[in-house]
Amino acid sequence: MTELEKGPTGRRRGRGARERILSASQQLFREQGINRTGMDQLCAAAQVSKRTAYQHFTGKDELVAEYLRRFDPSVLSGVFDRTDLTPRERLLAAFDIPPTTPLCPYIGAAVELHDPQHPASQYARDYKKAVAARLADTAREAGAADPEQLGEQLALLIDGAAARTRVLNADAFPTAAAIAAVLIDNAIPTSSPRQPSDDRGTTGSAPVPVGGQ
Repeated sequence: MTELEKGPTGRRRGRGARERILSASQQLFREQGINRTGMDQLCAAAQVSKRTAYQHFTGKDELVAEYLRRFDPSVLSGVFDRTDLTPRERLLAAFDIPPTTPLCPYIGAAVELHDPQHPASQYARDYKKAVAARLADTAREAGAADPEQLGEQLALLIDGAAARTRVLNADAFPTAAAIAAVLIDNAIPTSSPRQPSDDRGTTGSAPVPVGGQ
């Protein structure tokens, strides 16, 4: 058995080590941030040696990029792929985010890295563009006159609500959902069918837990 196959206690660690490292990064990066999480701590949480970690990842930068790339590849499928909701209801369901949800990992990474050329920054940009695109596609289904504009407006509201919730430690999503309802209804021609809404501006659909905003 080589040293690369051993963990901190000398037990075989090669098989599944990469997944354990990624699992540890998902927990630690999101709970305490990227910059505050060192490789020693990651290796301890994943039960691998540092030599094993560097066998799977050339460095922390590569690990951070892979962490973001794998975080939510489906782009909020729990919202946009629901068949039990109308397009308008799906747009509003994107705001049904529990206030205890950690800050969006893509926003957090972009803020911490301060490097637009970092691979993780590119993943963050791609993901945020994908969210706006899915919102625009759903807005198109709902009959919005300018779905791309509405998609960008709703994406901005989601990110703003996420940041404000984190900074103030108070749920900003109900207010964002009410603003979203007004934007959606203003964007949909009066001839398009609309769904009844409750006094918060939502359709009363059940909250949809999501991993990223």
